[in-house]
Amino acid sequence: MLRFADVAAVATHPFPATTTFGPARNRLLPGLSARGAPDHVALTFDDGPDPNSTPRFLNLLAARGVHATFFLLGSMASRAPGLVQEIHAAGHEIAVHGWHHRSLLLRGPRASHQDLARARDLLADLTGTQPRLFRPPYGVMTTAAHLSARRLNLRPTLWTSWGEDWTARATPTSVLKQVTKDLHGGGTVLLHDTDCTAKPGSWRATLGAVPLLLDHCAERGWSMGPLREHGRMGGR
Repeated sequence: MLRFADVAAVATHPFPATTTFGPARNRLLPGLSARGAPDHVALTFDDGPDPNSTPRFLNLLAARGVHATFFLLGSMASRAPGLVQEIHAAGHEIAVHGWHHRSLLLRGPRASHQDLARARDLLADLTGTQPRLFRPPYGVMTTAAHLSARRLNLRPTLWTSWGEDWTARATPTSVLKQVTKDLHGGGTVLLHDTDCTAKPGSWRATLGAVPLLLDHCAERGWSMGPLREHGRMGGR
């Protein structure tokens, strides 16, 4: 027998609200946009882990003494479990990006819950730590996803700035320019450590942009790190 909340999820499932639209979301929903302490910028990567590219990001971050939050796909993690453990062992924060990189608008309530739960459980088994954050593919949250995340003790977490680093035309300079035009203290940056859902080789532009971004933040007195160090998200 369906509970009222389940019926409501079915009825309103296709409605993504303002979650996809950055400027409106950042202004109206600072918690969902992951705004944190004004002297900190959160660095996040989506879509990995990818044995072809993620280790290069790990090496770069280790050399700079910086940690990040990696929103991992269960389908990718299942192919590279040792890399998931390497990310965790290096001190980075691991979070859920779902099992498949597919818009939740294409999934019903039950399928949405199964997708999140399957990814969460695999990452917990591999690391021994329960993930606490969830970012939906394409940034589209449905009512069903909100309900599922709540039941799974996952906090939906989007971003305030992104690098458009998935395109064939992306360069380190273009990625930096795109990120920093909307970046302020307390912001959360979305980048990608893989090209599994992007143009082949696009991760190279991201890899080249990360040191530039770290320097940009340091020059402004902003520390950079994972979301767990971001202070009380939702504040200004």
